[in-house]
Amino acid sequence: MMPVKHYFYLSLFSCFAFGAKAQYAGDAFRYSESAQTGTARFQGVGGNHAALGGDASNIFGNPAGLGFYNRSELSISPAVTSFNTKTNYIGTESVDSKANFNIGQASLILTSQPSFQRKWKRSTFGVSFSRQQAFTNRFTYAGVNDRSAYLDQVVEDANAQQYSINEITSDFDAGSNGSVPLAYSVPAAYYQLYLINPTSSQTNVPNTWTALDAESAVDQLGTFESKGATTQWSFAYAGNYDDKLYVGGNLGISSIRYDYRFYHDDLYLNSPDIISNTKVDSLTVRGTGVNLTLGMMYRVTPSFQLGGQLSTPTFTGVNETFYQYFGATFVDGVVPDGNGNLISPSYDFVDMAPNDFKYQLTGPFKGAVGATYLINRSGFITGTIEYIGYNGMGANTKDLSAERNSAFKTNTKNEIANTYRNTVNVRVGGEFRTGVFRARAGMAYLADPYLSRNDGVNRDRWLASFGAGVRNNKYFLDISATFSPYKTAFTPYVLNNAQDYYSAEIKNTSLNVQLSAGVFFGQ
Repeated sequence: MMPVKHYFYLSLFSCFAFGAKAQYAGDAFRYSESAQTGTARFQGVGGNHAALGGDASNIFGNPAGLGFYNRSELSISPAVTSFNTKTNYIGTESVDSKANFNIGQASLILTSQPSFQRKWKRSTFGVSFSRQQAFTNRFTYAGVNDRSAYLDQVVEDANAQQYSINEITSDFDAGSNGSVPLAYSVPAAYYQLYLINPTSSQTNVPNTWTALDAESAVDQLGTFESKGATTQWSFAYAGNYDDKLYVGGNLGISSIRYDYRFYHDDLYLNSPDIISNTKVDSLTVRGTGVNLTLGMMYRVTPSFQLGGQLSTPTFTGVNETFYQYFGATFVDGVVPDGNGNLISPSYDFVDMAPNDFKYQLTGPFKGAVGATYLINRSGFITGTIEYIGYNGMGANTKDLSAERNSAFKTNTKNEIANTYRNTVNVRVGGEFRTGVFRARAGMAYLADPYLSRNDGVNRDRWLASFGAGVRNNKYFLDISATFSPYKTAFTPYVLNNAQDYYSAEIKNTSLNVQLSAGVFFGQ
C-alpha cells in the first residue's frame, strides 16, 4: 500500500507533466498576493503608502512613518467585507455571495520624551495586529458538458501511473478491525466504486483503464467556498532626526489560516449506467512566518517628502491536511461487474486517507517608493509605486524522501518561474481637511501577476476607495469603503487535451467597509 502523501506527490508530479498549474506554486502566490491594508485613513487614500507617516499603518507598512508621532496612540479598526461572484461556465451563469466581520488592525504606539537639545528628536515604538490578506470567497458554477466528465481525469491518472489490478487493489483498505474503509489513491477509490475498469483481466501487469461511461453528456454542478486570513503581529521602532529624516524597522510574525471546501457533481444525462458522480475536497492550512522591513522618509521641504521601504520575503512553515471523498449512484442501484453481470456495488462512497503534509514557503521580495505633497493645512496628495518579486517565490519540504524533496523544490520553482512574473503596482490618494473634518479618496492598480493568459482572463485589479473622518487632539474616528471588481478563473479538472475540458470565468466584486477609532495620550 502506497503512503498517501507519496501518492499525493506523484499526482502533483503528473500535473507538471501534463502542463497544469502546480498546487504549491499557487499556494505560494495565494499567501503572498498584494492586498489593500491599513487603517480606514490609509485605506481611504488608496492603501498603505510609502511616504505618508503618523498612522498606525506604518507599523506594518513603512515603519519610518512612526517617527512623525509626537503623542502615544491606541486604535482599532473593525471591518465588514462582502464578496459577490458571477460565474460563467459553458455558457451558464451562476451568482453567489459571502460576507464576514473582521478586525483590520489594532495598534498601540508609544512615543518617547522629546529631546530639543539633540538632532535625534524622538523615538517611537509600535505594536500591531493586522489583517494582511482575506481568503473569504464563495462561487458556484453549472453547465452541461458534452466533451468530458471528471471521471475522464481519473482514467488518465490511472493510465499515467500504469496501475495493475493488484496495485490498484492494494491502494484500498476495506476497513479491517472495524476501521473506516480508505483509499490511498483516487483511481483506487473509483475502482471500488466500479466507475473505472481494466481492459485486461491479468492482475499483475500494467493495465489500460476505461470509464464505465465515457460517452454520456453530464450536467456539472460545483461550489467552492473558502475562509481564513493571513494576519500579522508587527513590532516596529522608528527615530526622528532633526524633523527631516525618519528611519525605522519592523519585525513581522505572520499567521496563515486557510480552509476551503470544493464540491463537484456530475449528473449523467441519459446514461445507461450512472446517475451521478460526486467529488468533495477539503483543505486545512495553518502556518507561521517571519519577515523584516526597513524604511526611510525624508522631508525635502516643509511641504514635500519622499519615502521608501524594503521588505524581506516572508519565510513560512506550513502544515496542511487534504481530504477527499467520492460517491456514485447508479441506474436501478446496480452496476455491471467485470463479467457484465449486474450487481449492487459494495460502496456508495469512498473516503481518501487524509494527507498531512509539511512544507516551507518563501514569499516574494517587496519594495516601495513614494512621495507626498502637503497642501498647507488643507490636506495632502500622496502616491506610491510598489515592486513585488513574485517570480522569486519558492517552496521546499523535508516530508518526503530525499529524492522527492529535491524534485518538489525544483519542480515548484520551475512552475513559479513559468507561471508568475514580477509586478509593479501603483497607489494614489489624497485627503482634504477643514477644521476637524477629513475627506479622502484614492485608487490602486494591482498588476496581473501571471505570465500568460491561457484562460483568456485579464487579472489586473483596480481598487477605488473613499473615506471620511473627524480628528481632534483627543481622539479620531474614520470610515472607509474600498470597492474592487476583478476577474479570475477556475478549472474543476484538467485533461491531456485542453479542448476536452472547460474553465469557469468568474467576475468578482469585493467591498470592504472599515471603521477606525483611536485615542491619543501622553505628551
